[in-house]
Amino acid sequence: MHMERIYATGKRKTAVARVWLMPGTGKVTVNGKDLKEYFSDHVVAEDVIYAPFKLTNLMGRFDVLTTVCGGGKSAQAEAIRHGIARALITYSPELKPILKKAGFVTRDPREKERKKYGLHGARRGQQYSKR
Repeated sequence: MHMERIYATGKRKTAVARVWLMPGTGKVTVNGKDLKEYFSDHVVAEDVIYAPFKLTNLMGRFDVLTTVCGGGKSAQAEAIRHGIARALITYSPELKPILKKAGFVTRDPREKERKKYGLHGARRGQQYSKR
């Protein structure tokens, strides 16, 4: 199957990752930096990002170019994973059940609830004082 590059968007919480997959040797570039350099302070980010490839036995077949913004490092890593999973489905639709079973296709919709007026947080009220 001939392909130039596949594009997909991955999201988690407030992190958004734009992912391009190209045939290559398995090099991952995040925001112009190497994966290890960008996630140098985050231990599990590498495992999270490579998970869809390991699961589908396509490790080292694609180069990944991604730009990611918003959220923290953990959410960014999972947004990239989401994008890679979606791009792999575009590349080969028969991979969908495998990736779906592992939960890589579902976007994590949990976002921080906004703070309401008159409260200390989204739901935390004032402290009750008996005297």
